[in-house]
Amino acid sequence: MPSVRSVAQRTRGEIDRWKPMFGKLLASFDGAMALQLPDGSSSNFGNTGSSAVEPKFALCLRDPQVLRSLLLGRNPLRFADAYFCGALDVDGDIFAALKLKDYLHSLRLTLPDRLRVALRLLGTASGLGADRAPSERLEANAVRSHSRHENRDAIAFHYDLSNDFYALWLDQSMVYSCAYFERPDMTLEQAQCAKLDHICRKLQLQPGEQFLDIGCGWGALIVHAARYYGVRAHGITLSERQFELARARIAAQGLGSLVTVELQDYRDLPGVARFDKIASVGMFEHVGLKNLPQYFDAVHRLLRPQGLFLNHGITHDEEGWGDDLSSLFINRYVFPDGELDTVSNIQRAMERSQFEILDLEGLRPHYALTLREWVRRLDQQHAAALRHVNESTYRIWRLYMAASALEFESGELGVYQILASPRGSAAQGLTMNRRHMYQ
Repeated sequence: MPSVRSVAQRTRGEIDRWKPMFGKLLASFDGAMALQLPDGSSSNFGNTGSSAVEPKFALCLRDPQVLRSLLLGRNPLRFADAYFCGALDVDGDIFAALKLKDYLHSLRLTLPDRLRVALRLLGTASGLGADRAPSERLEANAVRSHSRHENRDAIAFHYDLSNDFYALWLDQSMVYSCAYFERPDMTLEQAQCAKLDHICRKLQLQPGEQFLDIGCGWGALIVHAARYYGVRAHGITLSERQFELARARIAAQGLGSLVTVELQDYRDLPGVARFDKIASVGMFEHVGLKNLPQYFDAVHRLLRPQGLFLNHGITHDEEGWGDDLSSLFINRYVFPDGELDTVSNIQRAMERSQFEILDLEGLRPHYALTLREWVRRLDQQHAAALRHVNESTYRIWRLYMAASALEFESGELGVYQILASPRGSAAQGLTMNRRHMYQ
């Protein structure tokens, strides 16, 4: 087995051979970065504009194979896997590091450069990093048809990870969706409470009404709606751990007479016109685009003729759910059943299920702020997080939330609250303005 010193020396030689090509590839990268080797030495790259500019982040190589992947394949998913498995580290600003994703994806090598890279590979030492432990399996099972079984397994993959892990970086109520920053200086707790209030006011919840939350998470909205608006609230979830904690929190707060929660698929909710108001917050993204008619039809069946329905969810800037880099990453590592579409297509699907759109509000900047706060809190709780999940899982969540923040900031992702009622019957007591949403 080679000594640590000999491996470091071989790695140094490996990098020295690649350095000119690496510098050429990153010459037009709009940022300053460092490449750090296992022996602690580093070199700066990028279009810094000045040699005095300090790099905002360093890519710390643990395995030279990663460097070869960069120069040949430039596939950011390989980098993600290398980061998750510890072959690559990011030291410093992860948001700045993620700018490499789009840069590398759009980079094109000329034919002469391709030939030079190929020739260099022939002279590259083999076996470097071969003694590294094989990477653990991090990918979720693929979702094909969004069947009940597939959706249940997909929800378990993401949400049944650990309640204690989520509690480390979510707000006190454990709201795992976009907050509502009425002021930029609000804390996450204040902004999430404001979001719950915003939803309840939009729905014009009244004491004694029957309220349904589809995909209720850990129960924050149903508890808030019952406590402050006097409704009889019912929530459903497919996550066993969310269900268990939501039920415990309802009991601990003495709300058992007003709030119930059930482990149930939305397709299995019985009855017709059972609820005065229905909300779905951050859930319909799991439904699957081909199942949207079934989903909205089910809501329409459960809602009373003069009721209100609020659908809060993430949208995409392109129609349909393709196989681009972001989609592949999300489905492989984070949300196996996640599928997004444009907000116009979502509204069209609602209208085809006989809903009338009453109000539409975009919250994209709010989600960018929410995600950046989640990442900040997760970074602070790194050591504590490792008591509940392994390092690879921690890195997946850190990377996915940081990347998502950037996609909300760029407009690739959006998030909308769509308020609707069954077509043909005006919502009972609906006001003629929006004052009730803000008072």
